[in-house]
This record gives sequence, structure tokens and C-alpha cells, in this order.
Amino acid sequence: MTHPPKVIGIILAYKHATFLERLYQGLPSSGLDSVIIANDDSGDNIDAIAARLSIPCFTHPRLGYGGNIKYGMRKAIEMGADYLVEIHGDNQFDTAFIIPAIDKMNQGYDLVLGSRFIDRHQPLRDKMPIVKYLSNIGLSFIARIILRVPVTEFHTGARIYSRQMIEAIDLTQTSNNFLFGFEILAQAAFHDFKFGEVPTRCYYDKEHTTITLWNSTIYAFQMVSVLIKYIWASLGFRTKLFNNGLKQ
Repeated sequence: MTHPPKVIGIILAYKHATFLERLYQGLPSSGLDSVIIANDDSGDNIDAIAARLSIPCFTHPRLGYGGNIKYGMRKAIEMGADYLVEIHGDNQFDTAFIIPAIDKMNQGYDLVLGSRFIDRHQPLRDKMPIVKYLSNIGLSFIARIILRVPVTEFHTGARIYSRQMIEAIDLTQTSNNFLFGFEILAQAAFHDFKFGEVPTRCYYDKEHTTITLWNSTIYAFQMVSVLIKYIWASLGFRTKLFNNGLKQ
């Protein structure tokens, strides 16, 4: 890369109009070259708030979390992004992770995760529900062993992806729901992209949106299914999610 990397933040919005202004004001004053909104057909007047704040807002029919981030990624890449920063529109994750994560990306990483579990006790201090806390630790432990990726958390919504990685792997077979967040990490591990992580915090005592317990349970079983497919593909058997070669 012969020029400074262009960093675009992608705010993922679904009925997050009430959070937008506070979220935008809390973004770091440096680091991000621009910010866009991927609006998952919220119907909550977020377009007008975005216009007042001069944030490009791209609204599309309802796709779900995975479909929305993929849509936002395409828009950011069209705008010339080298690094794509995932920012959840409910302002639950502390956006202070962005600057150290960009610094990490500049060291040659393909994606950097903002982990809540570098300090194992911090999530509890931030009022993470105990069931979510224990399940995150357990599922991340299983993923770490199978994917052989030395990060402390796989289920964070604070992430930076490189354009190179996004353009190389095949996202067409990934889910449009919450499972996408794990699938893309498993794909990155399968193709030996370099993971990094920095600490972040997530505030559970503030108003925010979250996945339901029922959907979390479904997600856990789906995640195990992805890992089984990963093992199968690692043995040389072709799967839709884990192509044996990178996208040409």
C-alpha cells in the first residue's frame, strides 16, 4: 500500500435513530477518514438525522445483521476504503477501540477484533449478564482450539477488516443473520489471514439492542455447525462456506 490507508467506519443501523447523534459525537476525532450508515430499513427517521449530521446514509430493504454489514462493506469499498470499521448503531461498544485497532492494522494484520475479554473481569464490571459471560468464554475457547487463532473473543461487534481480506474471501455463502459475524472469522482463519485484537468495553447498563436468549441458543448450535464444516474442509473436503481456494 503506497498511500496512507483510507479508513471508513460503517455504522450498522436498525431502529437506532435515538442513538445516532450520541454515537457520532463519541467517535474519535482522528483515524476515520469518513463514516457511512448502512440502514437496514429502519423506518425510524434515521435518514433525516443522518442528513443533519452530514453522514451518508444508505437505506435498503431489511436484510438482517449479516446482510446489512455486507451491504455496508460493498458501499465502503466502492468509496475506496482500505480498512472497514464495524460500528454498531446502538452505541453499546466503546468506540475508543478504533484508534489502537487501526494502529494494529498498520502493523500488517488483516483484521483486528475489539475484545471484551482481554481482562476477564471487565465484562462483569460492565454488567454483562452471567449467562452471556460464561457462554462467550466457553464458545470462544472451543473456537480458539479448532480455528487455532490466539484471540480471547470471537463474538465481539467491534472489528476492523482489511479490504484485501474482504475482497479475497467468498462472502456469498455466508448468512444474513447474526451467524455472519462468526462465519467471516472462520473463513479468515481457514485462509490464514492474520488476526489481531485490542481491548474494548461494552456497556450493559445503558439502553441498547441485543440478541435474544432464544436466538443466542440457536446461534451457539449454528456456530458449532460452522466449526464442524471447518474441520471437514481442513481435511480437504470442499464445502460451500470454506472454498478450498480464495476468490479469484
